[in-house]
Amino acid sequence: MKKTMTALWVLLAPTLVLAQTAAKPAAPATPAAPKAAAAKPAASAAKAAPKAKAKPAPKPSKVEIKSTASNMAAGIEAADAALTPAELAIAQRVHTGLIPCELGAQVLVEADPKAPGYFNLTTKNIKYRMFPIPTSTGAIRLEDQRAGAVWMQLGNKSMLLNQKLGQRQADECVSPQQALVIEQMKGKPAQNVLEPLPAAPAAVAPAPGVAASGAVAVPATVPGVVYPTGPTPPARKTSAAK
Repeated sequence: MKKTMTALWVLLAPTLVLAQTAAKPAAPATPAAPKAAAAKPAASAAKAAPKAKAKPAPKPSKVEIKSTASNMAAGIEAADAALTPAELAIAQRVHTGLIPCELGAQVLVEADPKAPGYFNLTTKNIKYRMFPIPTSTGAIRLEDQRAGAVWMQLGNKSMLLNQKLGQRQADECVSPQQALVIEQMKGKPAQNVLEPLPAAPAAVAPAPGVAASGAVAVPATVPGVVYPTGPTPPARKTSAAK
């Protein structure tokens, strides 16, 4: 009998173990719902917050857009163009800096350090790319041939012209160097500001018999002339001697 019970227990033991394992409750899953619930209030709060309105950037005018486009194209062409020695010599005489003009206008002249001989001129938010052009009068002339702009630098003033528009964009522009020329011209006869000042005449040695002051020097004796001899006349008595 005992042997029979032992055999039955051996047969039924695996079945009882499987039954107990199946009867155990499954482990509870990690709760993910609270996280989702916490994310919803944050999203709703973000929607409720007022968005700061960014100020729209001012739109450039048609003139500025056209000027920028033309100057970019001119800059690309100018980067490949090499200047002659004569043009580079002219560039050395160009006045740079912020130059005041009449009616409150200003022209900023800047030399391009990456392209010797080229200059950037800016006035009223318009920028020109210029290079020197030789002239027969000796005046300094810079041109932006694409935009039709011309910068003329004389001895006592400069001016910015627009050949396409047929008008002066800035006039009576005076740099510090030109202001000195204006001071030197005060009280002097008018002269051509396009030409350099004449050199002082060289000193000329006086001709024989002519004094330095221009009067003719009378010699004491003339060679070949016989002067009469006689007694020396008595000295004339003055009134004091009487």
